[in-house]
Amino acid sequence: MAEVINLRAAKKQAARKAARIQADANAAKSGRTKAEREAEKARAEKATRTLDAHRRETD
Repeated sequence: MAEVINLRAAKKQAARKAARIQADANAAKSGRTKAEREAEKARAEKATRTLDAHRRETD
């Protein structure tokens, strides 16, 4: 005999799976999170400040 399934639960599960696939595609398309972008920007600014602090003055 075939296994009895709840169609409502199966539809919800399929919808969750489709939503997750769409979310993964969107995340891959848009790249990094806001926190990652801000952290990278902060690291770049710190590196620039450090480099500028170690420059020699040439006249």
